[in-house]
Amino acid sequence: MVMTIESTNIEADRLTANWLAFGLCALSYLLGGTASTLMASFLPVVVPELLGTKAGTAELGDIGAYISAAFLYGWMTGGLVFGFVSDRIGRSRAVAFATALYGIAMLATTVVPNWPVLLLCRFLTGAGVGGVLLLTTVYISEIWPARNRAVVLGILAVMFPVGIVATGGLNVGQVTWRQAFGLGHVPVLVAFVMLFRLPESVSWQREQQGRHQLAHQAWTAGTQANLITGVLVFGAVLIGLWGTFSWIPTWVQTLLPPGQTGARERGLTMMLLGMGGIVGGMLSGLLINQFGSRRTLLMTFVGCAGGCGLLFLTNRQFSPLIYAETAFVALFFGISQGALSSIIPALFPVHIRATAAGISFNIGRFFTATAVFFVGTMVAGLGGFGNALLVFSMAFLIALLTVWVRYKPFDKQPIAKSTSVHS
Repeated sequence: MVMTIESTNIEADRLTANWLAFGLCALSYLLGGTASTLMASFLPVVVPELLGTKAGTAELGDIGAYISAAFLYGWMTGGLVFGFVSDRIGRSRAVAFATALYGIAMLATTVVPNWPVLLLCRFLTGAGVGGVLLLTTVYISEIWPARNRAVVLGILAVMFPVGIVATGGLNVGQVTWRQAFGLGHVPVLVAFVMLFRLPESVSWQREQQGRHQLAHQAWTAGTQANLITGVLVFGAVLIGLWGTFSWIPTWVQTLLPPGQTGARERGLTMMLLGMGGIVGGMLSGLLINQFGSRRTLLMTFVGCAGGCGLLFLTNRQFSPLIYAETAFVALFFGISQGALSSIIPALFPVHIRATAAGISFNIGRFFTATAVFFVGTMVAGLGGFGNALLVFSMAFLIALLTVWVRYKPFDKQPIAKSTSVHS
């Protein structure tokens, strides 16, 4: 009887610790969504202010591309570096350091004097966010019981679009961009709590005891094949997602009459992108359970490509219909992120999971960051933002083809099964 009571108390304490860990990770994930998209929402205002002059469409596209690329290069760097670091120092400390990094970088953004300094701040913000999005997913997948792990990971995935909705709310609320970036004090506080309250992953601790014995088994032929598939699919999705998503508010601005500020339209568009992502992320797990991961990904990428075609080909001036079309596109964006963020980490064993997932999630960001440099040139050469963004959205067709040719799921529910095996 005493043993039963003690076991029950231990289980209750572990469950409480898990929920606290989830709450802290979810908050960091959410704030990462805000940090990621805040600049895109305020870009038409930020660039002219830092230049001291009114920016034309081409100049806005060029400087905006530098700012977007700096963030994506940072995201790539953070995802790769923090993944490697996490496999060595532990999940809890690494995620706390990543959270603190993007919070401090956001606070530094509030006092930038010019756009080159802004590039540095966005790079560091991206590095922190890249680390957080990778490590929170890996960490929660390792500490949570297998029976409802997929559900919890699905909830975690929608925290990013929740942060995007908050971004739109800041814009609609007429907060200045410097005031908005003052939100960075919140992730700094969250990081401080994480350092003292996050329990370490037992799976990671157990693997450390046999790390040297496992080292030579790490990169098997199957693991390498999974890595290539992950890099190709997620890389293509990133090009399509960031090549369109981060520029949609600016595209909306170009559809408005000259002299109209567009703050409300841009803010509502960003909120719809976020809300569509939330619904899509929540649906991703249900769709995988119903149709299997392969068919879910195929349907999702068809929806992404088709929705972008509808949005960018049929609108030459702003109308309320754009709101509905934006929500449609965002729905499939959300499904893609929710599904991939759960499937990819489950492909790798614990002792290299953060490193391998970090490579899969982030190596494509180099190509994404490089691709956005061509936005200004494409805008001028193709006759506007709409046509340029349409070209970027074709990357979803590459993801579709890669899944069709290369991706072979283990079964109809690869997430729960493979995660359970590796953990």
